[in-house]
Formats: sequence, C-alpha cells, structure tokens
Amino acid sequence: MQRIRLRYTKRGRLRFTSHRDFQRAFERALRRAEVPMAYSAGFTPHPKVSYANAAPTGTGSEAEYLEIALTEARDPERLRLLLDESLPAGLDIVDAVEARTSGLADRLTASVWELRLAGVGPTEAERAVAAFNAAPAVEVQRRTKNGVRTFDARSAVAHLESVTTHGSQADRPTDQPCAILRLVVRHVTPAVRPDDVLSGLRAVADLAPPVPAAVTRLAQGLFDEETGAVTDPLAPDREAKAPEPQPAAASAAAKASA
Repeated sequence: MQRIRLRYTKRGRLRFTSHRDFQRAFERALRRAEVPMAYSAGFTPHPKVSYANAAPTGTGSEAEYLEIALTEARDPERLRLLLDESLPAGLDIVDAVEARTSGLADRLTASVWELRLAGVGPTEAERAVAAFNAAPAVEVQRRTKNGVRTFDARSAVAHLESVTTHGSQADRPTDQPCAILRLVVRHVTPAVRPDDVLSGLRAVADLAPPVPAAVTRLAQGLFDEETGAVTDPLAPDREAKAPEPQPAAASAAAKASA
C-alpha cells in the first residue's frame, strides 16, 4: 500500500467551504481521476483519507494537508496534477510527496496566519500589537456547544507583528487603509484561532475593524523554538530515501528464511 501526502489551498470564494464540503469535493475528485484508493473494512467502506488540522470555515489557506492510501503505486506529481484538474479553482493541490516517514499530524504544531484589517491604519495596528505583546495574559471568551468558555489567547501566540509588505496572499485586497498583521500561533488545547487573537486585540487595545478581517493561513508545520520558524511538514518525506528494491532472488531468500 502506498501513502501520498498532499498540500492544498482554499482561495477566493472557496474559503467559505466547510471541511465537510471539501471532503465531498475531494472524494468526487478521487473518482474522476480514477485514483486506486484503498478502502476501509466494515459494513460501509470509505476511502482511506486522513485530514490534518483543517482551517476554520471562512478563512483562506495556502497550507492544508491530507494523506491518502493507494492500492497501486502512483507518481506523486502525476497524481497531484490529475487531482488538481478534478477540483474547482480555489481548491488547488499544490504539492504531493510519497509518505516515507510517520506522524504527519505530529509535525503540525503551529500555523502562520495573515490578517488583513480593512479600515484600520498601520499606526493603530502597531499600537494594538504592542499592547497585546506586552500583556502577560489576554483572556477572551468563545461560545461553544457547552456554553461560553474563557481562556488565555496570549500564551499560544509565539509571534505577532504589523507588517507593511505588499503582494500579500490574503483574499481581499482593498484601496482603503488596511493594516496587515502576521502571527505565529502554536496549536494548543484549547485551540487559539485568529478570531480569538482579534478578540484579544479588542480587549487590550480597543481595536475594532469596521469590517470582518480577511484571514489566510500562510503555512503550518513544526514550530522551531530556537528560530521561531514554522518548517515544511513534508520536508522529511522528501529527504527520506526511497527503499531500494530487492533483487528477486534475495527477496525469495528473505521470505524463505522468514
């Protein structure tokens, strides 16, 4: 059985697709591309697809990950192209590698997010960022199915800054004043989402954008405590060497000795 790991995006209007919507679209793409999927056992078999840490509905993303299991070996790049052609524009398969290591989900320990705050000037954003970074804790509230929960949004934020870069990958460019925030958030429990950080900025600095923020996940992967970088989670699979095929005689001898 071959395992392939894929990175895909949610761009433009497709950021409003829910995770379940994407699952349905992806499974249709698997059928269109005639991918030789492995299926689970049981009364209702389903294709073996593992999704890892999907972005919330309404946020864009350049770095979503999943893994599929195949019954026949396929070239990862060729498979990527076939699946990308079978998905709507905006749900794009941008990378594919053969899984040669274990624990993809364990390597997704942090995300890099970009927040575009239309109607907010850079000076106001810098003031709010400074107040958030200086706070030892920033308590926010989120409504859950079990009621309102209060938690600290500050401890999960490894880095937060206001940037002036142009050519951003976020979804909604605007001609109005627009502050851009870049943040690195560790994946902790309870999960701290970009909207929780926005709630924290409102709490400590009264920052309230006049329109909803455009949020895009730029990257996710293993967080390096020394450098503060978020590394590519597929890099270990690229760097791992493929097992060398055994000659037929050696393979037969190995089976006989076993």
